[in-house]
Amino acid sequence: MDVVIIGAGIMGVTFAHIAKTVDPNLNITILERLDQAAGSNSSVFNNAGTGHEANCELNYTPVDEEVISVEKALDIHAQFNVAKQYWANLVKNGIIKDPESFIHPTKHCTLVNEDSINLLHMRYKEMASHHFFDEMKLSEDFDEIQSWIPLTMEGRSRHQKMAATRVDHGTDVNFESITKQLAQHMENEQSADIQYNTHVKRVHKSPSGSWLIECEQNGVAKQVRADKLFVGAGGGAFPILKASHLPAGRRFSGFPVGGRFLAAEIDKEVAQSYGAKTYGKAAVGAPPMSVPHLDLRVADGKYYLLFGPFATFSPILEKGRGIVEFIRMVHLHDIPNLLNVAREHFPLVTYLFKETFKGESAMLKTLDEFAPGLSNKFNWKVVQAGQRVQIIKDGDLQMGTEIVTSEDLSYGTLLGASPGASVSPEVMLRCVKTLFPKIVKKEAAQERLKTLFDETDVDVLIEDADKYREIRNSADKILGIREI
Repeated sequence: MDVVIIGAGIMGVTFAHIAKTVDPNLNITILERLDQAAGSNSSVFNNAGTGHEANCELNYTPVDEEVISVEKALDIHAQFNVAKQYWANLVKNGIIKDPESFIHPTKHCTLVNEDSINLLHMRYKEMASHHFFDEMKLSEDFDEIQSWIPLTMEGRSRHQKMAATRVDHGTDVNFESITKQLAQHMENEQSADIQYNTHVKRVHKSPSGSWLIECEQNGVAKQVRADKLFVGAGGGAFPILKASHLPAGRRFSGFPVGGRFLAAEIDKEVAQSYGAKTYGKAAVGAPPMSVPHLDLRVADGKYYLLFGPFATFSPILEKGRGIVEFIRMVHLHDIPNLLNVAREHFPLVTYLFKETFKGESAMLKTLDEFAPGLSNKFNWKVVQAGQRVQIIKDGDLQMGTEIVTSEDLSYGTLLGASPGASVSPEVMLRCVKTLFPKIVKKEAAQERLKTLFDETDVDVLIEDADKYREIRNSADKILGIREI
């Protein structure tokens, strides 16, 4: 069976590896627009690198009046622990030689001011009662918070009331490193054909029932055929779905949201002293991905601080692509949906435009509001992050991700963003199970999956505390996240 995957980012390469493991006889071809794997949103500075485990992100625990919901947080935490199993088994199987090449233990903290202290207490009470978060700590003591996350507190008045939570075993993840190592393994050991500098223009069903992918490689037109087609191309998945002529294409459109960070290189001593990803509370009207956070980042043996993200609005599908491609994606039937989003979410649209024109001095001022005096402590530079394209489905704006397949299960794609790369193994496993149901059910395929995952049922992890701790501790030990 010929399987073509569009996009050599964390999603596409993970899908390819799981599929090839399930059935080694699959002929895998990956088509990538750029000249390397992980060159777009998976690239190390195109995302914050947070191992999203719902430890510190307030938007994963929404509040309706006095009731806080933790269901989304539980799901995301479970999904990330499926991801850790997968990555730990990549290390165990020798596919990735050194876990320090992509993952580092990092405190996950939430920091709020007086206006949100009650909210944080409510969140802590609900979350700490579940075995996922029973190691979480909460404090309103200035000195204790400063010992946790010194860079956020050193320039702050002791009279300012603050509260923070802390989880010691969070992570910073270099998704670019995982993707490149996995892509290299697939080329060298699993006979995958990864074709770079290949821009897909159009896909459609041939009379024989296979998919015909029309693309341009290094400026030369070519065609590729596939029995199964998976599109994991980030924002680029939207126009490909439109061009497929599948009925689902009329239901979906894309709403692009970009981001920028302030970045500063730091030395190892500062990195070890801070050692955290600290999340605050999003501004009113801001999209969930604009929650302010000050992150330790580790990349290629160097240490950085990132602060942001500062949202931007630019009608492009991916960083480095043009406006014309976005315009071509918009069909006549999309216009009412886009206008409806602009009307229903006018405060969000206004916020994005304001953020787009925020200059470096205003960004540094925002940094000082989050961590007083920090703007003068390091040499900060503005970094353009990756481009996220959120889902517009039937005229409604959605902030998550969605798997979309054709009725005959010959086509699959992942649309949307957040929590994205952090849960890629769990989401891509579901995609493989959906597109290859007969193959996955075979006893041999199930045995092969056991070499990648110990427990993939998120409900089991949510409900069985002992099972969860056993699996978490095993993965954490292999990955160097905690000593057991």
